[in-house]
Amino acid sequence: MARRATNNPRQLREKGCGCKACIEHYPVDKHGERKPRRDCIGSWQARYRDPDGKQCGPVFPTQKEATAHLDRVRTQVREGTYQDPKRGAITVDDWYAIWWPTVKVTSITTKNRKLSAWTVHVQPKWGKRKLNSITWMQVQDWITNEVKGHATQKKVLELLRHMMVAALRDRRISVNPCTDIEVAPAPARHPDEMIPPTAAQCALIREHLTAYYLPVVVFAEETGMRWGEYTGLRACNVDLDGATVKVKEVLIDDRGTIRRKAAPKSRAGFRTVPLTPAAVEAVKVMMARLSPAATESAIGDGMHAEELIFRGPLSGTKRKNKDGVKTDLDGVLTRPNFRRHWIPAIKAAGLAREVKNPETGRTEFWPRVHDLRHTFATRLKDAGVPEKDVQVIMGHERGGRVTWLYQHAGPELVEEVRAALVKGRPLRAVS
Repeated sequence: MARRATNNPRQLREKGCGCKACIEHYPVDKHGERKPRRDCIGSWQARYRDPDGKQCGPVFPTQKEATAHLDRVRTQVREGTYQDPKRGAITVDDWYAIWWPTVKVTSITTKNRKLSAWTVHVQPKWGKRKLNSITWMQVQDWITNEVKGHATQKKVLELLRHMMVAALRDRRISVNPCTDIEVAPAPARHPDEMIPPTAAQCALIREHLTAYYLPVVVFAEETGMRWGEYTGLRACNVDLDGATVKVKEVLIDDRGTIRRKAAPKSRAGFRTVPLTPAAVEAVKVMMARLSPAATESAIGDGMHAEELIFRGPLSGTKRKNKDGVKTDLDGVLTRPNFRRHWIPAIKAAGLAREVKNPETGRTEFWPRVHDLRHTFATRLKDAGVPEKDVQVIMGHERGGRVTWLYQHAGPELVEEVRAALVKGRPLRAVS
């Protein structure tokens, strides 16, 4: 092994210096002479080899700084903690191109959410910045003042944090600037805004709903299933004799394209749901209209809309595309198309109420079709069904979520409390 150099750090020759060594290295030209100096004013270079054997030589203004850096780097190389500053000097755009292909995301909806967070929030703000130049205060200021909404802040920060954790593990940065970043608290909502429609209100909506979509709404109200679960329900998973349906797959919106997904929202989503007589009748009506195929196709084989029970009225018809070629319409139900019938129905029923989302600022209509799921859970609670059983039927992993999110206290509880305070009536026991 070669002996360590005795002139490390070494002083670099300077054209503007008038010491003897610099004049010998850079002779005075015909334009004039430099003022003679006794000491050199050149900078100092600390030379060392990184763990890959590549020679590095950062330059410092003084010998003391160069020597200190040299000692520090040699210690890091021996201990295995050395980080090449140049590896952290790449832009966030370049790091995303390296990092994203290594991310394993099984859910299409999760993947789309991350891509949206990157393109809308992270990339415009940090794309051109170097990884090692981002500070904690800059990230906190960005989250607080530029990213709006509790949920959006959480998802955006989650993406950037994962990118920085990967950079930290890859030894590109020494600290994670996303650690302990505070997000805005979740906005509180008044209980009146969360109460689902009552049975009487649901009946009023059905009176004003387009006749074709009536079985869809009845089925949603009688089963409490999610939108993607009943729009993706296939005839092979329905047992009319046993009055049950098996939830085995769902339909999801992949950036405007409806796709089949092998698993529901969680593992608890795989379940068997009982059908009431009204739900059975709704299925029979749709089967009589569309005659869905009883075959069981694989998810990888495509949509196979002919197996779906709930489809739109244009299912099986043809429509000309931009090229003038007629194509078959599969009739798969989408939320935008269904809202064209749902919103006029709730308006005609006199129930529509515009609610402004405090996080996004967007105006939404109450009740939503998803609120029928809340109505179903409240019916189970009022019928005395134990919470753990409600959890199974609703397809939730946490029973507590059923209590605080779906089983809303209605006006009956208010009247019971008032009666207990005024008349001394005992309160009912609630499990």
